[in-house]
Amino acid sequence: MKSIFHALNRLKVFRGLTEQEFAWVLYDVGNSAFTMLSCSLIPIWFKSLAIGTAPGQINSHQATAYYSIAVAVVTVVVALLGPIFGVLADHKDKKKVLFTTAAALGIFGCILNGFITGWLLFLILFVFTKICYSASLTIYDSMLNDITSEERMDEVSSYGFAWGYIGSCIPFLIALIAYVLGPDMVGVLPDMLSKGIGFTVTAVWWLLVTIPLIRGFKQRNYVETEGHDIRKAFAEIFHTLKNIATHDKKVLFFLIAFFLYIDGVGTIIDNAINIGTDLNLNTVGQVVFLLATQVVAFGGSLVFAKLSKKYNTVTLILVCIAGYFGIALYALMLSSLLHFAILAFFIGCFQGSIQSLSRSYYSKIIPAENSGEYFGIYDIFSKGASFLGSAVIAAVKLAGGTINVAVACLAVFFALGFLFLRIADKQKAIR
Repeated sequence: MKSIFHALNRLKVFRGLTEQEFAWVLYDVGNSAFTMLSCSLIPIWFKSLAIGTAPGQINSHQATAYYSIAVAVVTVVVALLGPIFGVLADHKDKKKVLFTTAAALGIFGCILNGFITGWLLFLILFVFTKICYSASLTIYDSMLNDITSEERMDEVSSYGFAWGYIGSCIPFLIALIAYVLGPDMVGVLPDMLSKGIGFTVTAVWWLLVTIPLIRGFKQRNYVETEGHDIRKAFAEIFHTLKNIATHDKKVLFFLIAFFLYIDGVGTIIDNAINIGTDLNLNTVGQVVFLLATQVVAFGGSLVFAKLSKKYNTVTLILVCIAGYFGIALYALMLSSLLHFAILAFFIGCFQGSIQSLSRSYYSKIIPAENSGEYFGIYDIFSKGASFLGSAVIAAVKLAGGTINVAVACLAVFFALGFLFLRIADKQKAIR
């Protein structure tokens, strides 16, 4: 790992990162590959297994409903378990153990998913993999306090998202080529084999870039307590929630703001394919532009990483929120693949930055020794938010509205998020 670190650290974009910062950034490169697969090809593969007239298969509407239920199950389970994992991870030398376990199970599930032929088992295994993946991210985010200083958090967090976006393109391109070529090369690259290639390449990539963090991570911040069973974990969580609600107004108002604006961000990302499908746009064209979004997000995150050295973190987050407010309203104009490409470009400009800066800002205003627990709570607001945005999309569609109007309604979330973040910024930190 040291030789790789020294070689890449000569590049301008990596120069200045410590070995631990570099290893931490690399994990974003790995997990983002699975994120990219989840947002694009996994729903398509699931429907190819589920939809049909053979015994045990279902129709298109049922497939969409079951997949949505599966995503909702992941959201609820992660929101409930995240704080528990966080509390346990805050004890001495536990972060690495829990992180390694969650990441290893997620990688193993990802490989298995590539060789499942039944849609129900495929969906169950996907839920398991996604839960393990999300658990690893909760602990990974809390590691930011251990691997860098407060002054460098914005920059390092932005590097993570930046290289995560561009790094995810490599295994995804292989998966996309296998998927596109599959139907035209029957007997050489059948659909099931292309699915296996996509999942396996993603899992191997995820594993390789995770190893440096597992080997080199050292937990600097932790709590000293006797025992750490589940009952004590729940007691600690309730105590922390009460403390945030009654005393730590800065964290409270930030979490409210984060819940609102990240709801809009997540809903737009999750529904990107649905937007294009509702407008009858070319499916391959949509996937290609979503891939291009990763490249734009890479550049956008690096730009904001540099800006974080000169400007206040809150100011930069407010710029990103304002950008997304404009994106939501722009959705009213969507009618062609060109419009979709423009939408994808501007999403890429702010997508990584709003997430990375939110993560680093939150790291600065919470107790470092309880970062696992606090990021578990952060995960509740992050994952739980998707319900509200999805409900708005569903309500507008069921009322007979277009997908354009549905996305435009999300502008309300960005406006309110902007307001509450301004309020949070004015509160005194008690860290």
